[in-house]
Amino acid sequence: MAHVQRLWQRFIRKLFRPLLLALLASLLPIASASARVVDLLLVLAVDISRSVDSEEFQLQRQGYAQALTHPEILAAIQSGSIGAIAISYIEWSGADQQVLILDWTVIENEESARMAAGRILEADRSFYGYTSISEAIKKGTSLIASAPHEGMRQVIDVSGDGSNNSGAPVTVARDEAVKAGIVINGLPILNDRPNPFGQLDQKLDEYYRNFVIGGPGAFMEPARDFQAFAAAVRAKLVKEIAGMPDPRPNDGRLAELTPDLQDRQR
Repeated sequence: MAHVQRLWQRFIRKLFRPLLLALLASLLPIASASARVVDLLLVLAVDISRSVDSEEFQLQRQGYAQALTHPEILAAIQSGSIGAIAISYIEWSGADQQVLILDWTVIENEESARMAAGRILEADRSFYGYTSISEAIKKGTSLIASAPHEGMRQVIDVSGDGSNNSGAPVTVARDEAVKAGIVINGLPILNDRPNPFGQLDQKLDEYYRNFVIGGPGAFMEPARDFQAFAAAVRAKLVKEIAGMPDPRPNDGRLAELTPDLQDRQR
C-alpha cells in the first residue's frame, strides 16, 4: 500500500509541476527582465578567515571554479526540470566580514559556467579575521531573500576549516535560515596542518553535522584536507543540484556530543 501511495504522489508531482513553474514565472517582477525561475538558488559561502593561508585560499577558489565548469556539474544542471540554477558566491571571516564576490548569476550552459568561474578567480582576497559561520549564514539568508530569481529550492553551502568563534551562536542563524525554507549544507575542511593562530580543529565534521547543517535532506561532504577540496566540492555540488538528501538523520541532539563540541556551538 505504501508503495502504491508513493507512486501516486510522484504522478501528482509530475502532473502539476509544469503548472507550478508557470505560476512562479508569472509572479516574477515584470520590471526585472533578467529574472528567472530556476531549479536552485545556491549561495556558496567560503571561509577565508585567518586559519586559511594564501595557498589554501587559492585551492578553495580554484576548487569552486573547476567544479562549476566540470562536465558532471553541467550535466546535473541541465538534467533539472528547468535546466538552470542561480548561484551567488561570498567569502567570509569575522562577524562583520562578508564580501560578495559573485552576485546572482544564472548557470545553464558551459558559457555561463565559465563566466561565473572567471569572476570568482579574478577577485582579490578581502579578509584574514575570525571565523563567524553564523554571520555567513545570515548573509546567505539575506541574499536568498533579495534574489531576483525564483528557485524551486534554496540552499546555502558553507565551507570552512574551523568552528564558529565570532558573532551570534551558529545554531541561531541555522535555525532562522531553516525556518525561512532554506537548506544549509556543509563542507568541513579537515585541515592537515596547524595554522599560525591555533591548533588543528578536531572533530570538525561532527561539529558541522550537529551545529551547521540543517533543513530537509541537509548533508555535509568533508574534505580530508585542502588538496582534496576540489573533488569534495564537485561531489557536493552534484548532490545539491540534484537534490540528493542525506540518508543519515540530523536531529541535533547535543547529548550525543562530547562536552568540547557542545561548548563550541557558538
